[in-house]
Order: sequence, then C-alpha cells, then structure tokens
Amino acid sequence: MTPRLSVTARTAGPGVLPPLRPIPLGGTGPEDVVVDREGRVITGVADGRILRVRPRGPVRVEEIARTGGRPLGLEVLPDGRVLVCDAERGLLRVTPEVDSASGAGRVEVLVDRVAGEPLRFCSNAAAAADGTVYFTASSRRFGHQEWLGDLMERTATGRLLRLPPGGGEPEVLLDGLDFANGVVLAEDESWVAVAETGAYRLTRLWLSGPRTGRRDTLAENLPGFPDNLSRGTDGTVWVALAGPRQRPLDWLRRAPTGARRAAWRAARPLPIRPRPVARVLGIGPGGRVRHDLRRRGAGYRMVTSVCEHDGMLILGSLLEKGIVVCELPGRA
Repeated sequence: MTPRLSVTARTAGPGVLPPLRPIPLGGTGPEDVVVDREGRVITGVADGRILRVRPRGPVRVEEIARTGGRPLGLEVLPDGRVLVCDAERGLLRVTPEVDSASGAGRVEVLVDRVAGEPLRFCSNAAAAADGTVYFTASSRRFGHQEWLGDLMERTATGRLLRLPPGGGEPEVLLDGLDFANGVVLAEDESWVAVAETGAYRLTRLWLSGPRTGRRDTLAENLPGFPDNLSRGTDGTVWVALAGPRQRPLDWLRRAPTGARRAAWRAARPLPIRPRPVARVLGIGPGGRVRHDLRRRGAGYRMVTSVCEHDGMLILGSLLEKGIVVCELPGRA
C-alpha cells in the first residue's frame, strides 16, 4: 500500500521547490549546512574538510579545518566555534580561525566514548543557550558507510545524548531509536526533537514545563526519510527528506529479522541509486506541515540538510559535489 501523508500535509499540499542554484565546493558530500554570524555557509565534505562559502555573490570556498574523519552534522556556537559530528571521530569542536603554524583551524574531541563504548556514527547536534549539547548516534551496529544496512535491518540502536555545558560524561536521553539523525531545539528550548529516519517520524522529548521527561511525536508518517533538521523563522522546523518512501523497503522492514539480514547481504555490494528528486518539509511547533516543497529532475539528489537564511533555503547532500540555494517561496 502506498504510504500516505498526514492529514495536515495533504491539506497543505505539495508545492514546487524554486529553481536551484548550484555552488560547487571542490569536494563531495556536503551532508549538513549551517550559517554563521557573518552569513557564510559552513559544511563538511567526505575528505574531512570543513568549508566556508558565501551563498550570494562571487563564490570563494575557504577551508577552515580538517577533522581527519567524515564530518556530518554541524552546529555554530555563539562564540563562532563549530560543533562537528564526525562519523568516525565522535563529537568535535572546531575553532574556524586559521592557525598560522599549522595552516588549519583547531579541532578538539569532546566525546569519543559513551559509557566506555566507542561513539560511532555521531550524526547531528544542537546546542542550548547554556552550552548543553544534544547530539545523536545513528547506530551502534553499522558505521556511516553502511547506513543502508541499518535501515534495511532495522536495528533501532540509535541514541539521543546530552553533554553538560562543562563537558564530562554524556547522558543517554533516548535509546532504541530507529536510525537517530537530525536534532533541533524548540525556540524556547522546552523540547528537543530528533529525526528517526527509519521510522519516518520526528520524536520529541520535553525538557521543561509540566511534560518534562515525556516523549511524544512531533510529526509522523512522513513521505520520505527525514535527515537533518534545522530551525527557521516563526519556529518552523525544516526537514530534509533524503529520499521518498519505497514500497519494497517498507515491506522489508516488516519482514522477519532473518529476511532483513539476507536482503542486506544481497544489496550490500550494489551501488546506491537515489531518486532524482529534491524535497524538504517545514513543520510548525505543533506538528502541522507549513511547507512541502519538491522538485523532480533538479539535478540534485539525496537532500540530507536544509537551512533557512535571509529569504533563502540552502540545501546539502550526502552525494553531490556542492550545495544549492533557492529563494524561499513567498519571500522572494
């Protein structure tokens, strides 16, 4: 049976994502995109470089650091430093200013183990005003290069973790998540939401108020695989959909464990062929879909991140060789 959108998503109706303007980076796989205080886009690529580029005007790509691993999710801190979720090295903090001696920004490891276990597949992070960091680990079984295996086998070993402002041992807030991915805080920081890519939903944990400690669902039955999250204007949560739902995978994820593992063994050596569609959602704090924007045949596949800045949407991808920007509909 074809997956259905939620009632609010159907009411909102899909719109057209405006034409995408490419910005080449000289690197592959800008998985996440964030914007610093100067309006510059920061992203990380597959060879471990952290890059900075202005989304308007002449393109000038600057390298601000090298992690030595595979950077995924990013978060700009108030002091200008950048949190980097590195799938191989853990949760890092980068000082973008170039060091004259080494020719690269400083990289610090904040977390590389949780309860004595190596932190693998660190995925995305969000920082609160007091310095608390909320971050995800997508899988305890598969590494980032075998992300499809986790989705096919449905290991549900993802976690949402919290690092106190002064550092120390991270706390596991949620466990058993179905491929924990993007993280976003509410505007008033009363809750934190995490994308469960394999479950097509955004799960919310309340941090303050009468529901403190309770877990519920911000949005469910999404029309694709939710990846990185970001907060836009008016409390909108932007959701990058890495790809549309697919019937065979929906069926497989309901199959017995042995069948799922056999299917992954068969699929493992095959190349990944993402659908030629770019799609993002904008969800209000109450879970209602405010924007459902897509463009088919856009020449940009597997959108893994989206952020709003200065009347634009900026998109990143796990596979493409650059980022793309477009005007935000209604604000051109």
